[in-house]
Amino acid sequence: MKGSVIVISGIDTGIGKTFVTGILARALLLKGRNVITQKIVQTGCDGISEDILEHRQLMGIELQDADRKGLTCPCLFRYPASPHLAARMENREIDLLHLRRSTLALQKRYELVLLEGVGGLLVPLTPDLLFADYIRGTGYPILLVSSPRLGSINHTLLSIEACQKRGIALRGVIYNCFQNPDQHIVDDTREVIQHSLKQAGYSAPVIDLRNGELDADDLLRLSLY
Repeated sequence: MKGSVIVISGIDTGIGKTFVTGILARALLLKGRNVITQKIVQTGCDGISEDILEHRQLMGIELQDADRKGLTCPCLFRYPASPHLAARMENREIDLLHLRRSTLALQKRYELVLLEGVGGLLVPLTPDLLFADYIRGTGYPILLVSSPRLGSINHTLLSIEACQKRGIALRGVIYNCFQNPDQHIVDDTREVIQHSLKQAGYSAPVIDLRNGELDADDLLRLSLY
């Protein structure tokens, strides 16, 4: 039986996708789920993906055989840039079929694959393909990581619009309050995001992430087990 895939995307780079992916995987492991994480493309490093290493640390497990075989990060580039440019700097191209096959190989081994994206939804994987369009082609649902930081309303609403336009299933928004800004901003931004989701026709919940924790009720609301 083939496992399912959920994409962890974000409204921008540095929003907490890697952290959220790791703690979601840890919470699911504690619930007895056979789960693995994957990073679609990693730039700015060599060897084992830095984000995969962080996932494993957060999950409290060692590197897996699938990590060493490159299945959990099928494309790795040294140049710290958008995937299309990082690939070009090494005179390479991102093989989209290789990405799909790597995820499928994980689906055959695991009940659930948490696939972390790169940057935001409209980051180009190749000069002709945005990450959001890759996700549309696969049919994977996504969780969107947002926050109350300055500029997040604009970035979040644009991300919701990008999903709606492409018919991408949006399972929920992880509201990452790691910067602890003014509570008035936290509450108002959350309200704007919830309103935008409803306007776009999504019944997806907005889950607050405080102190780096998600509980069983959060997982239920996100339909992750």
